[in-house]
Amino acid sequence: MIPAKLYQNSIRRLLLVFSLALVCGSFSLAPAQEPDDVVRTTTSLVQLNVGVVDSRGRAITSLSRNDFSIYEDGIKQTIFQFEPTNAPFSVVLLLDMSGSTLSFREQLKLASTRFLDALAPEDRVAVVQFNAKVKRLAKFDAKRKDTAYAIQIAEGAGETHLYEALTYALKELQREEKRRKAIVVLTDGLDTQMRNVDRAAVARAQTDEEALNAIKPNASAPLAAVLNLADRQGVTIFPLALPSGDPKRLPIPGPDITGIYAAARTRLESIANRTGGRLTEINRLDQMARLYAEVAANLRTLYTVAYQPPGDRPRDGKWHEIKVEVVHPELIARTRPGYFAR
Repeated sequence: MIPAKLYQNSIRRLLLVFSLALVCGSFSLAPAQEPDDVVRTTTSLVQLNVGVVDSRGRAITSLSRNDFSIYEDGIKQTIFQFEPTNAPFSVVLLLDMSGSTLSFREQLKLASTRFLDALAPEDRVAVVQFNAKVKRLAKFDAKRKDTAYAIQIAEGAGETHLYEALTYALKELQREEKRRKAIVVLTDGLDTQMRNVDRAAVARAQTDEEALNAIKPNASAPLAAVLNLADRQGVTIFPLALPSGDPKRLPIPGPDITGIYAAARTRLESIANRTGGRLTEINRLDQMARLYAEVAANLRTLYTVAYQPPGDRPRDGKWHEIKVEVVHPELIARTRPGYFAR
C-alpha cells in the first residue's frame, strides 16, 4: 500500500515532467528533424515571392490577397499568408572577395553601398564575404551605418567557394524565421571546387560542342543542395554576374575553358530561375552601382504569398509545378516554377 502523500508527490512529479516536455518540444511524439537540404512539405508552408507586371513590363504594386490564385500541379491552393510589396525583407549581401575581384575592389564596395541606400529602412541586411573561407562581417540586427562599414572592411583573395557561401547565407536566413528573404550575390560564378570537377569532365573534349555536352551543370550536388535549401525557406536569389565569368568573353578560348565557363553561367541562371530571382549580367564594371540599385528596387515590387501543400503526400522527390495567376488578365505574375518534394 503506497502512502497517500507519497502517491500525490509522485503524481505531481510526473505532471511536471510531462509539462516541461511539451513546452521544450522534447516529448517523444515530436517528429524527427530533417536534413538541411530537404523541403519538408508535410509541415511547412510553401512561400513564394511574386513579381507582377503589366503588358509593358511595368511593376504593379497595389494588389491584394484576393487578386492572386495559386495552383500546384494544376490544383488550386488556399493562400494562408500574404504580404504586400512594402513588407520588409531580410537580405544577405554576399561579396566575392576572391582573387578575381582584386582589380575593381573599390568599385565593388561603392556599388554595394549604393545597394544599401536603395533599400527600405525596415529591411534587415547581413553582409557576408567569401573566397576560400566564408565570413560574416555584419549580422542582421546591425545598424545601417555598421553594415556600410562592414562592406568597406571586406578584403581577401584566393579561391572562390561560391556554393559554400550560398549555403552559409541560407542558414543565416533561417534565423530570420517568417520574414521575407533574399540573397544578392556578386560573383563570376566560377566556384573553385566545382571548376575542378568540370575540368576533369572536359579533359578529353576536342571541340566546344564536346565540352558543352560533357558537363551536366544542373546535375551538380552543391547546386541541388542550395536550391533545396532555398525552396524550403522561400528565399529569392539575385546573382549579379561579373563580366570576368562571361563565356562569350573568354581571353583564351578553348574547349575546356568554354565548357567550364558556360557551365558556371548556366548554374547561376538556374539559381535565379528556380528561386524566382533574376540573373543580372554586368557588361561593364561602371554599371555595377546602377544594377545593384535596380535589384534593390526589384525587391520592393515583390509580393509574398504562402500556401500549405497536401499533408498526406509522400516525399518521393518528384517535381511539383507552381503557377500563380492574377485576376486581371492583362497582368503577368512571375515566381519560382516549383520544387522537389523530399
